[in-house]
Amino acid sequence: MAWFTRDRPGKGSPEAGERHVRTEGLWLKCEHCGQVIWKKTLDENLNVCPKCEHHFRIDARTRLGMLFDDGTYEQFDESLISNDPLKFVDSKAYTERLEQMRGDTALRDAVISAAGNLNGRRVHICVLELKFIGGSMGAVVGETITRAIERSIERNTPLIIVSASGGARMQEGAISLMQLAKISAALMRLDEAKIPFISVLTDPTTGGVTASFAMLGDLNIGEPGALIGFAGPRVIEQTIRQKLPEGFQTSEFLLQHGFLDDVVKRSELKEYVSKSLEFFLK
Repeated sequence: MAWFTRDRPGKGSPEAGERHVRTEGLWLKCEHCGQVIWKKTLDENLNVCPKCEHHFRIDARTRLGMLFDDGTYEQFDESLISNDPLKFVDSKAYTERLEQMRGDTALRDAVISAAGNLNGRRVHICVLELKFIGGSMGAVVGETITRAIERSIERNTPLIIVSASGGARMQEGAISLMQLAKISAALMRLDEAKIPFISVLTDPTTGGVTASFAMLGDLNIGEPGALIGFAGPRVIEQTIRQKLPEGFQTSEFLLQHGFLDDVVKRSELKEYVSKSLEFFLK
C-alpha cells in the first residue's frame, strides 16, 4: 500500500517514466480491532477509532488544543531545562538523550504548562508528553507542575493535570523521586485554598506519577482503555505468583474497584470537566 502507478507516458513524453502517487502514512490500522482508518478521518474523530472507539495516544499540544477554547493558551516555564545532576550514562549520555528528545518534540522537557479558557472559565492545565523520554517525571516536570499549582493558588484558578507517563525518570535517580513529595505537598496547599484539581489519566499512566499527583485529584478521570497502574502486570504476576484478572489495570477495571471516579470519552471530556468545575465552584 506504499504506492500505485497512475499512468505510463510514452518515451517521447516530457513526463516519460512512471508516475507514482504515494499513500504511505495516509492510512492507519487500529491496534485494537484491526480496522483500516483514513488518517484524516481519525484526526477529525479526535484520534478515536470510529469502529471500536479505541482511543489512540495523542501528543500534549493536541490535547491542549482540544481542551482550551479555540485552541489558544498562554504557556509558562518554557525555559526550564535539566542540567544532568548525576552525569548519567546508559546506552547513551543523558545529555545526548535530552538533546535528541528536544529536537524530536520541540519541547524542553516532558510537560507543557499553560493557562487559558475552558468553556469560558480560566483554568491552568499541565499535560505530560509521552514522546519525551516516556513522559517521565524529573526535576523539570516536578518544578513546572509545582509552579502551576502555586500559580493556581495565587490566581484562584482551577488546575487540571493530564498524565501520560512511565513514571519517575531513571536518569535523575532520587532527585526524580523527590518530585513526588514536592508536588503532593503543593497539592495539599491547593486543597487548603479550596481550589479544585482535576486529574485526567490517559494511556499509559504508571510508576511514580500514578503513585503521586495523578491519583490525588478532587476528581480522578480515566480515558477509555487506558493502562493505569504502578508496577507492570508481568512484575506483579511474578511477585504474587498468580494470574491477573482480565482487563487488569485498565481504566474500566480501576473504576469498578473504586480507584477512579469516572471513565470519560475524549469527545465528552471538555464538557465533563466544565460541568465538574461548575459543581466545585458554585
